[in-house]
Amino acid sequence: MSTLLDFVLHLDRHLPDLVAAYGTWIYGMLFAVIFAETGLVVTPFLPGDSLLFALGALAAAGGMNGVALYVLLAGAAFIGNAVNYTAGRIIGPRVFHATDRSGWIHRLLNHQHLERAQAFFDRYGGKAVVLSRFAPIIRTFVPFVAGAASMAPHAFMFYNAIGAAAWVGLCLGAGMLFGNVPIVKENFSLVTIGIVAVSLLPILIEWLRARSRRSAL
Repeated sequence: MSTLLDFVLHLDRHLPDLVAAYGTWIYGMLFAVIFAETGLVVTPFLPGDSLLFALGALAAAGGMNGVALYVLLAGAAFIGNAVNYTAGRIIGPRVFHATDRSGWIHRLLNHQHLERAQAFFDRYGGKAVVLSRFAPIIRTFVPFVAGAASMAPHAFMFYNAIGAAAWVGLCLGAGMLFGNVPIVKENFSLVTIGIVAVSLLPILIEWLRARSRRSAL
């Protein structure tokens, strides 16, 4: 875990080394990371926003192909959510409605994260698929919840495509515009923490609102 934390906080240093070591294979590795971060409910800890920001900065400096990154990673985000949604349709009802919470599925999944995603989905409906893209952890679980709630496949794919294109485009674009600004490069670990903190704000606000509603009852 400490190795993963060091990698996330110092992506600006590690990514060029990985590109030098693996060449074009790095694109496939990045596809796998974004796919897993969005498509597998057991890997919400993988870097998402900060990774895309760092990749944008690297692309702006000429270290990678920005267009190829956008097409590939937007595709990974879209496919990941689609797989997650399908898993939700297949096993979601069993997860949410089972009375026995000791089974292997419940041990594998974080039920608190699922409940937060359920509340987020209930509040925003189809738009949650787009909005959740910008909220770490929540974005990993909302597609699963959408599948469990039997959201219409065509509606999910529509919002999924918009969310994937917007998330990858905005994060990569921000990295291209600001990632190589001297003050950002010199304080990249702080910027990474800031990106995560800003991304978590919607979850914090929603939690505070829910807490205030419960205390008012």
